[in-house]
Amino acid sequence: MEGINYVSLISIIIAGITIAIGSIGPALGEARALSQALSAIAQQPDEAGTITRTLFVGLAMIESTAIYCFVISVILIFANPFWNYVVGQAGK
Repeated sequence: MEGINYVSLISIIIAGITIAIGSIGPALGEARALSQALSAIAQQPDEAGTITRTLFVGLAMIESTAIYCFVISVILIFANPFWNYVVGQAGK
């Protein structure tokens, strides 16, 4: 295989691994946060508004990790920074 094939193959594999790990981690984190929030609301129903607001802010921060992993995967597939270097080296 040539260098171009290696770069494309490795980019696709790394993008897949990034999406897999980047979606499992936040999903587990969100599930745990929701579970703890529901438990807290069940123990103190008067504080449901405060707990819910804090939960939504926390969920947004947790979800940002998955979004960053998605962006990195899209960059690796469609705008690979190593691609131009490998193509330039192959042309020599």
